[in-house]
Amino acid sequence: MVPGDINGARPGSFADAFFFSVQTLGTVGYGMMTPRGTYANLLVTAEAFCNLVIVALSTGLIFTRVSRPTARVMFSRVAVVTPFEGTPTLMFRAANQRGNQVMEAEVSLSMSRQITTAEGHSMRQFQELRVSRAKSPIFALTWLVMHRLDEDSPLRDCTPQSLAATGTEIIVALSGLDDTFAQRIHARHAYQAHEILWRKRFEDILSITADGRRMVDYRLFHDVRDDDSATMH
Repeated sequence: MVPGDINGARPGSFADAFFFSVQTLGTVGYGMMTPRGTYANLLVTAEAFCNLVIVALSTGLIFTRVSRPTARVMFSRVAVVTPFEGTPTLMFRAANQRGNQVMEAEVSLSMSRQITTAEGHSMRQFQELRVSRAKSPIFALTWLVMHRLDEDSPLRDCTPQSLAATGTEIIVALSGLDDTFAQRIHARHAYQAHEILWRKRFEDILSITADGRRMVDYRLFHDVRDDDSATMH
């Protein structure tokens, strides 16, 4: 700052020039220091413009960050393969940890594994797995996602050993519309081969209270039990 361009500021004082800039950017204007001359007024104009830009950018960034909802979807730590209506079925659980509901929820499954082509090249292959119920109008509490290992399933002839040998991974993508913010939310999860348990079944977590309300016991959300009575095909 050129000495004498600020009324009330000590000539050559960096502190006075700094605090004058703070008062300008903050639009405080105590009146103790005022610009004088073309140079000082041009500097005040530039600082006032910068203040508008800073405020606009800060407001936009903060609003975007605060208003964007997070999915907060909890997935079971493991997936299981157990018979369901006579067909071996891959199952895992998802739970909505938010207090509000997720509308028009959708889930998709993909299998990723290492293969060797006929030419001898090693590559990562992705295949879509069909879900028994891929859409849910309301995702409020829990969702048991199932994929049947029928003749159309890429997993139909797989075993725990073959899944581990090919580095198989089950990739889950879940999305839905947050009913509070009216914005799309997304959640992802993946199950490695060792996280897929065979001949296991999830513990029951849904019960009915004495007054007829549904209650979910999340303490058992990740628990499984043996299903030796079932026959795997």
